[in-house]
Amino acid sequence: MLNSTITIKIKQRLNKLDSQDYDNLECWQIVEAFNKAQVEWARRQLHGVNMTKEGDEQSNRRKDDLQVLLSKHPLQVTNKEYYYFGNLPEDYMQWKRVDVYAKQDCCDKRRMTVYLAEEGNLNQLLRDANKKPSFEWGETFATLINNDVNIYTNHDFEITSADLAYYRQPIKIQIQGCVDPYTNVQSTVNVECEFKDDIIELIIDEAVGILAGDIESGNQYTRGVEGAERNN
Repeated sequence: MLNSTITIKIKQRLNKLDSQDYDNLECWQIVEAFNKAQVEWARRQLHGVNMTKEGDEQSNRRKDDLQVLLSKHPLQVTNKEYYYFGNLPEDYMQWKRVDVYAKQDCCDKRRMTVYLAEEGNLNQLLRDANKKPSFEWGETFATLINNDVNIYTNHDFEITSADLAYYRQPIKIQIQGCVDPYTNVQSTVNVECEFKDDIIELIIDEAVGILAGDIESGNQYTRGVEGAERNN
């Protein structure tokens, strides 16, 4: 869907297509509200706090709707004695999995099963015979801290490669010629929304709810918020 179409639809639902009053919308307001709506919609679907209570990959619709945000990123891992760490990508939003290959001096490399664990339970997990890193069983765990992925080896093996699968932030739309008042930078290109048109319709309703709340338009706010969820 074109940015021009998104703009028209948002103004239409706010009854601002031909309005000349003080509630006219600047293009940067539409861009900011739409980009905010994308993030709110995505986080709600991933966490399952939507009308159908379906979270990440809990139904075919969620798999289909959210697959555009799934990405893979090779981690440049660094050995830190009993664990390896790699930096999260800048557009990281939510964990999916990490694929790790490891080796021992006596054995060829093998693929490990990696579980995401809590940083607060680190010491207990390293001591637990059933949960600590094990090359023999092909299992280990990872934690997230300070925008890093820490993959634990407990001196049992070496990591040869690691790839992070994750949900990234949605690409922010831009409207050519629109000046961002926060940075005072003018957009030189049009950046279109990456979602399917049916999802964009929901995000438009979400953005309308945000803008209607900003201008204290109660009817449009209610309609936008309910529309975004009712058709999910």
